[in-house]
Amino acid sequence: MKIGLTRAYHFCAAHRLHVAEFSDAKNQALFGKCNNPHGHGHNYRLEIVVRGNLDQTTGRVVDLAALDTIVNERIVSYLDHRYINEDIAEFKTRIATTEVLGEVIRERLLAVWPVAFPKLQDIRIQETKRNQFVIPSSD
Repeated sequence: MKIGLTRAYHFCAAHRLHVAEFSDAKNQALFGKCNNPHGHGHNYRLEIVVRGNLDQTTGRVVDLAALDTIVNERIVSYLDHRYINEDIAEFKTRIATTEVLGEVIRERLLAVWPVAFPKLQDIRIQETKRNQFVIPSSD
């Protein structure tokens, strides 16, 4: 039987929704206040969902300390208190939406995901009380 586990993390970051190829008027019409030239910030809630077999020796699905180390090193410390548009390399050529942020998080985790770990099932990232995105680990 496969068991799922969801582990939550938090980080704060700022971004600006802006497409360089669009006029200022078009960006404003499309993104509204999220197009503020100085950016705006969020207190993000990140959930990592894994699914795997119960380890009969430990009684656990995953070593939580090992999972925390990977997520904190690859994601939280990388994004926390950053201006995503300017400080994060992956956004030099991508728009800084939370949907794309979720893709970047997936890419960064999968690049180092241990073979012995359970499957990374989903990444959930909550931007506001009303906006939460679910990014599957694979399409």
